[in-house]
Amino acid sequence: MSEELTERVLKTIAQAQRIPVEKVKIDSTFEELGIDSMDGVNILFALENEFDITIPDEAAKQIRSIREMVEGVEKLVNDGGNGSAAAPVAAL
Repeated sequence: MSEELTERVLKTIAQAQRIPVEKVKIDSTFEELGIDSMDGVNILFALENEFDITIPDEAAKQIRSIREMVEGVEKLVNDGGNGSAAAPVAAL
């Protein structure tokens, strides 16, 4: 997992949620951070804009933690950002 990418994801989530970036840890769950489904949609849009990627809806529904989000974003970025590959977004 790239440290730079991880930091960008954490920062993007913190900004989208308007919480201090120090509160967003790689092992945090959405529940721990008070992130509900509407917040999740806003975070997905923010991440898509930040990384110029498309996060598939079905993959997004499976995400429950910051680590899963980082891993999914990293896989999409490495695959060119289109989310069309079947295997990479299973974790996202």
